[in-house]
Amino acid sequence: MHKTLRVKRATETEGVELATYLLKGVAYSWFELWEDSREEGSPPTRWSEFADAFLDHFLPAKTGVARATEFENVKQGSRSVWEYHMEFARLSKYAIHMLPTIEARVRRFVQGLNPLTINKASTTALNSDMNYGKMVAFYQVTENCKLKNKMERG
Repeated sequence: MHKTLRVKRATETEGVELATYLLKGVAYSWFELWEDSREEGSPPTRWSEFADAFLDHFLPAKTGVARATEFENVKQGSRSVWEYHMEFARLSKYAIHMLPTIEARVRRFVQGLNPLTINKASTTALNSDMNYGKMVAFYQVTENCKLKNKMERG
């Protein structure tokens, strides 16, 4: 849903309207009850308020806490940079509080990389105008170069 809202450039309130239009069955029944429980004359529901209420209702707290803990411990390990990025992205939505800025997201991503993946160029990258997407691409190229060099040597 976040991707759809971004592509449509929906406002916070339009996002709620679009999302609730797509709800069916129990989820739509929940929304109607939730919306009715809001104070009369309240401002339109914003996306963050809706998403928080939805997740609080449908995602057990234990699951969210477990995923946040997984995120805290996620490391590249034996995965490729792309596989690590996919796991990082999947778990990061449960730990948004740990990633208040793009810089925090980049720093957290780099902390989980293997020492073999990180090289001197990473210091330069961290001190430049680097966003998360560029960082993933940078480390994928770095990883590919190291693999190529390793194969050429032996």
